Amino acid sequence: MQETWRWFGPADKIALAEIRQTGARGIVNALHEIPYGEVWTIEAIAARQALIEADSSLGLAWRVVESLPVHERIKLGDGDLEPLFETYRQSLRNLAARGIHTVCYNFMPLLDWTRTELAAPVAGGGTSLRFNMHEYAAFDVFMLERPGAADELSRELLDRTRAWFEESNEADRERLLATIMAGLPGAYARYDVPGLRDILKRYDGVTRDDVRANFKRFLEAVIPTAEAAGMRLCVHPDDPPRPLFGLPRIVSDTEDIAFVIDAVPSPSNGLTLCSGSLGANPVNDVPGIAQRFADKIHFAHLRNVAKDSDGSFAEADHLAGDTDMVALVRVLMAEERRRRSEGRADWQIPMRPDHGHELLSDIGRGTHPGYPVVGRMRGLAELRGVMATIEALEGSAA
Repeated sequence: MQETWRWFGPADKIALAEIRQTGARGIVNALHEIPYGEVWTIEAIAARQALIEADSSLGLAWRVVESLPVHERIKLGDGDLEPLFETYRQSLRNLAARGIHTVCYNFMPLLDWTRTELAAPVAGGGTSLRFNMHEYAAFDVFMLERPGAADELSRELLDRTRAWFEESNEADRERLLATIMAGLPGAYARYDVPGLRDILKRYDGVTRDDVRANFKRFLEAVIPTAEAAGMRLCVHPDDPPRPLFGLPRIVSDTEDIAFVIDAVPSPSNGLTLCSGSLGANPVNDVPGIAQRFADKIHFAHLRNVAKDSDGSFAEADHLAGDTDMVALVRVLMAEERRRRSEGRADWQIPMRPDHGHELLSDIGRGTHPGYPVVGRMRGLAELRGVMATIEALEGSAA
């Protein structure tokens, strides 16, 4: 697989030279400074490419966009959307003109990835990301005060939720709010509790079927342009793969992925196989999902999670956790061999080590949550070892 690394641009505290030291050569990047709904111009794309490639000795290149965001009005189906569709299409054309052909995006309403702890302790003094159901529920029931939220919980979970809230202080609650907001990308505004409550009202009465219909409409509007430009769009699964704060989430399991793929059949309509997001749903067999949709996987995020029975989960070591990472990598590499046998020039699947524990010199450095350098480098090294072993054992027999 093609080893890549997510870099958050000039504001990232990890330098490009450090990325080169990890062994990754492909850069996964986005123009986070451009507001949603505005065109990514050829000039802006070229300027970011020039920055990434400024030191030719590093051999780095921008390989994958993560992400080209979908405007909230598209998810809501709100008003005349054709101008927003055309903006998205033009951004795709401009990326293709600069030789970038893989675009990861998501269709999660309002909020991106969500956690309740950004520095949960791990053995030896490192930290990891964690999602605690009782803390999430405390925010939903007692801070956000969403109508009906308590009715969605078991009696045991509601008791734990109430106990956490009653024992918490204002600093604990502010920390929880900041943690939930940390999943929003780039420099976009975070919400306070009243602000989040107000913006959630935009989704009052919007059902799961409504969001699905809006997603299909989006795909119908942009996939023909993507196909004409030789682009590969790959939707990222929901993280976590469950409704949040009453918002429908529609890319959480096998049936959801099948809906997306079948909505607009095209080589350009594909999947970002995120083993961590899918792995947080106890019904998901992640290697099995990869096998079923192998020919639609255009990008892979490889990480692992350890789940609790109440729906909580923690980011695990890349080769630990509940997903059989060796089996998953074997599926992806078999698909690469199939593509290569067909003579495809783009047979490699870009892969990045997703998330990582804060370890050693990561601690206190202030990198983006989930994106330290040492923890991800450890994950990449472990995954590289798995890939090398599979290639040695199976590659020559393929």
